[in-house]
Amino acid sequence: MSEIAKELRYDNILKVRDDHLPTAFGESEPGKFRFREKTEISWFSGEEFGLKELRGRIEPWLTSLFQSEHLSLLAGSGLTHAVHNLATEKPAAGMGTVTFSCHAAEINKAAEKTAKDAGRSKGNFEDQLRSATELLRGLEILENADATTLRMDLKVILAQFSASILACESHIASADEAKRELAFNTLVTFLMSFASRTGTRDRLSIFTTNYDRLVEAGAELAGLHLLDRFVGSLMPIFRSSRLDLDMHYNPPGIRGEPRYLEGVARFTKLHGSVDWVHAGADIRRIGLPFGAGKIDAYLDIPGVKGVDADRLLIYPNSAKDRETSDYPYVELFRDLAAAICRPNSTLVTYGYSFGDEHINRVIRDMLTIPSTHLVVASYDDPLDRIMKSYREFGRPSQISLLIGPALSNIRTLTENFLPKAAIDKTTFRMSELLKQRFGTSMFDKKAAEPTIDGPAT
Repeated sequence: MSEIAKELRYDNILKVRDDHLPTAFGESEPGKFRFREKTEISWFSGEEFGLKELRGRIEPWLTSLFQSEHLSLLAGSGLTHAVHNLATEKPAAGMGTVTFSCHAAEINKAAEKTAKDAGRSKGNFEDQLRSATELLRGLEILENADATTLRMDLKVILAQFSASILACESHIASADEAKRELAFNTLVTFLMSFASRTGTRDRLSIFTTNYDRLVEAGAELAGLHLLDRFVGSLMPIFRSSRLDLDMHYNPPGIRGEPRYLEGVARFTKLHGSVDWVHAGADIRRIGLPFGAGKIDAYLDIPGVKGVDADRLLIYPNSAKDRETSDYPYVELFRDLAAAICRPNSTLVTYGYSFGDEHINRVIRDMLTIPSTHLVVASYDDPLDRIMKSYREFGRPSQISLLIGPALSNIRTLTENFLPKAAIDKTTFRMSELLKQRFGTSMFDKKAAEPTIDGPAT
């Protein structure tokens, strides 16, 4: 093995189009890459390649998939980390474990078991919160005095966690102007690459497991209308019986033929949000600005007065007066299943580590439909959960992988690999115009030239 190969870190994994197996490659020098030795690549025979060759392989494939009849995007914590790093050049706060003053050992033990059952090496905040909430119900049934102490622990911990989410937003909003502009421009380009759908296609569905409002902030800057289960303007209320509402317009001079309004997407926050609260019998979204310092001031208003941190809708926290702990999360996961488990559907995950078994189960069911496709884009896979899920799903022909900094760094991804669907129709019209002006000879000659994918047919 060469000295260069020994030094390379093969931390990028690519599988697109007709690749039978995932292929690992590393960066030999800035902008130059090498495949792992003894790897047989059907579409490339040289020693080194760059972003140009990767773009020729990846971008047309993603452009085709993005025009599937149904398209969905699942954004995990990797999206927040990517944008936060662009704006501040620092990592965002993660979901570490917390300390309880009451029954800490039992809660941590249950959290570890939950994590292992889900294929994760150790428990996190959500596992602890789930275990503590279940324990609290048991203590209340037994009328145990520890219930009061545990309830206070949960209130303090949820307040601290919501503050950390707001701090992450604040870091982005108050970053250096040039870096903040770069971060939000990249986010807008990322979102619009998915949302630029032709009028004959179903709406884009955006799902996220994040509690912050980064997607909402990016959509606002992009002029992208988000349709969700909340109805109202001042303090929107969550509606279980959401109608399939949409936005249309009437072209000038045409009556009775409304068309889809561009720049509209359906939006679902699977794990709740830092601005969702239980207020009386309703779930409401409060007017919490992006990057606000504290949440308390925005809870001291009529309609939600008396609501504190333990009423925040953060998965798996639930209202104490609900008959089931699944509300409203069961409604949100039903939306996920309804959106992706359909023929001719493509699901793209970005920054999702496949650590949530309840989401993985829906994706596994989606892949049982032969015409569906899964595209996994992630900056890394440190715990091997993505590749483990890829092997467990057992549908390699329906899965594309873009793993590693050379492929899924958010700037590299948006600038080189994501399709610019908004200009595709213009490109097609230009091609047709050139054919009419110059005939087909120049196109026949170009089609006969060999490409990176092999000789033309």
